[in-house]
Amino acid sequence: KKSLRQKAVDELKHYYNGFHLLWIDTKVAARMVWRLLHGQVLTRRERRRLLRTCADLFRLVPFLVFVIVPFMEFLLPVFLKLFPEMLPSTFETESKKEEKQKKKLNAKLELAKFLRETIAEMAKRNKADTG
Repeated sequence: KKSLRQKAVDELKHYYNGFHLLWIDTKVAARMVWRLLHGQVLTRRERRRLLRTCADLFRLVPFLVFVIVPFMEFLLPVFLKLFPEMLPSTFETESKKEEKQKKKLNAKLELAKFLRETIAEMAKRNKADTG
């Protein structure tokens, strides 16, 4: 079991790492914007990364209010429960990333199941029409 001091240190490390990763992403995105302004074309991966970084920077504004205002960080879990996409992507934990991936995979599986059933139904209908 972790002590209160160790929990606080872990949280501070988490925020430090999140801000550090966001800074790196921002520098990379700035280089991409520079390349765009000079007529170069971005790959799909670069475009996605640029969009994610821009979205993270816009999400950072309300997040900074919680960091700057004293004792407001205690309300952060409540707001994250109400608005789960408020946190920039560099601040997500591994468990949250895995949970999102599982939800996406389940949604894709449900869509594939629906499409398979629809195609089977259409095949039955076409077979009945021709036969």
